[in-house]
Amino acid sequence: MRDIEKRIFKVTNDKCFTELAFEVFGFQYHNCMVYKKFVDNLKVNISDIKNVNQIPFLPVEFFKELKIISGDDLFQEVFSSSGTTNVNRSKHYIKNISLYEKSFTECFKMFFVNARDYCILALLPSYLERQDSSLVYMVKKIIELSKNKNSGFYLKNTDELASKLNSLISENKKIILFGVSFALLDFADEHKIKLKNTIVIETGGMKGRKKEIVREELHKKLCESFGIDKIHSEYGMTELLSQAYSKGDGIFESPSWMKVLIRDINDPMNIGIKERAGGINIIDLANLYSCSFISTQDSGISHNDGTFEVTGRIDNSDMRGCNLLV
Repeated sequence: MRDIEKRIFKVTNDKCFTELAFEVFGFQYHNCMVYKKFVDNLKVNISDIKNVNQIPFLPVEFFKELKIISGDDLFQEVFSSSGTTNVNRSKHYIKNISLYEKSFTECFKMFFVNARDYCILALLPSYLERQDSSLVYMVKKIIELSKNKNSGFYLKNTDELASKLNSLISENKKIILFGVSFALLDFADEHKIKLKNTIVIETGGMKGRKKEIVREELHKKLCESFGIDKIHSEYGMTELLSQAYSKGDGIFESPSWMKVLIRDINDPMNIGIKERAGGINIIDLANLYSCSFISTQDSGISHNDGTFEVTGRIDNSDMRGCNLLV
């Protein structure tokens, strides 16, 4: 499997992606018992699968009840979803934490070049209050990569965050501010700061703290409050090891080892539709030792240029995870 691990982040085109996706599928079908049973129950003959759209996608809800792991039962970390009151939290068992670190660091470099170019600030209160957040793990490592003494997390000490931002702005420093949606809105209301040289990345979700609003309204409010033109977004979830980023207008791009496919809501086996809304399916090759083929309860639109949008949640699905925007 070391050969596959090395090749994941060297995918450069659709042909490479497809070849590796089939190898990963074969490994997971034979080594993840939950996934194998799911595929077999669908009466799928794996030898009949000719393209990645035909590979069965495991419903993300399985992570709430079952241990989704490929290979032996040994693991290094367990990440849990944020969830809400009285809702089961998903668990993601991580066999090789270095794959996660490689995935998010390589992806970050694709979109923002070098963490050392920025002071990284993080306003993630609902996540910092837990010890098993994959988002906190990711941002903590990016903060370390920045090698900036001013980088750091903020829980409820928003006055200190405001002071830090003002100081950095006065020194003309480049800043990235990660923030969960409700915390960014609260911060914008409490502190009338006009940001400069700052990239704001919302990670989605009100987590029950505020009324849910559409992304366009959220971004409009934040742009007006902070005096900036665009709000960036991060799209990821506990059950995956890769993320997509938007540099504005809710248009997301994935790294080369991750693909978003849209399924027909009324015909979930019809996968790969373009330019109209449907359910989001994700292939995450970095999720090698879990399951790389996930059917989510998010809805979205895939565009012909490979970008995509997240339009909300499918009716009757649990409120959960990152980008809980409906």
